[in-house]
Amino acid sequence: MLTIFVHEHGDTRQVDRVDPAWLQPDSQVTVWVDLSNPTEAEGRILTDVFHFHELSIEDALGEVLHPKIEPYDGYLYIVLHAIDFQASQHEFKTHEVDFFLGDRFLVTVHDEHSRSIERLLHVCDKHDFILAEGTDAMLHRILDSIVDNYRPEVDKLEQRLDEVEQRIFEQSGTHDIRRILMLKRDVGSLRRVVTPQRDVVARLARREFPMIGEQVVYRFRDVYDHLVRLAEEASIFQDRVTGLLDAHLSFTSNRLNQVMKVLTIISTVFMPLTVLTGMFGMNVTLPSFPGGEHAQFWWLCGVMLLISGTLFWIFNRDRWR
Repeated sequence: MLTIFVHEHGDTRQVDRVDPAWLQPDSQVTVWVDLSNPTEAEGRILTDVFHFHELSIEDALGEVLHPKIEPYDGYLYIVLHAIDFQASQHEFKTHEVDFFLGDRFLVTVHDEHSRSIERLLHVCDKHDFILAEGTDAMLHRILDSIVDNYRPEVDKLEQRLDEVEQRIFEQSGTHDIRRILMLKRDVGSLRRVVTPQRDVVARLARREFPMIGEQVVYRFRDVYDHLVRLAEEASIFQDRVTGLLDAHLSFTSNRLNQVMKVLTIISTVFMPLTVLTGMFGMNVTLPSFPGGEHAQFWWLCGVMLLISGTLFWIFNRDRWR
């Protein structure tokens, strides 16, 4: 889908095509072009109209795993990521959004549904001031909305982490290792997105690029502060997941030690009994206990009970159980 908004003479309207005259240096027109799941024909606007560099177009129409910012002649190419955490499906997704930022134009390219851009598309032609502030302010609006959408998703991830943490310390099971590893993967995905995205916004907030106005720089600093806090939370989540994994392995090892201790005690108790019954089962003449032939069985039972009781008394005295 190709959506084009133009702001000219204080009025914002939606149009069907981009006039190349709007992109000239002396133009007073501000253009926003949004490409959502662009077809091959729609994607030609990047080459035929805006004449972007082929490498930036290749990245925009492909997939870039990490956020980045690259200056080109006359524009900035920026890759950012939105997140979407599906708690019911135990799935943590990131959605790439590409930006081409110039003095009079902003081009956004994304494959997935973007909540931030979709919201602005619905109100852009109703509120003229959105594009009137400039393309750098428009970029800030989208980026600020993307970062604001991180908070509920991160909260969902934290809630899931709390649930797994409570389960581990209350009743650790064999399936918990899978939950922990899935959490570890999701937290790792969050860190891989937030940390480089923080660095990208830091460059936007340092007055490094001439197309970013001084007033908008301060807005990007606020977004940068939010990303710093998110990066710190992602690091804390990583430490918590590592602690959960260590705790689960410790509980599993302790449970195994308890089982081995019980089995060792049982083996130790039955070892002399096995020797005793084996000796009296041999076809040789052995000393007999007092009484008749039938009394031998009860004597053996008594001796075995005595041995077992003595061993249990020793284990209990030395606190082996």
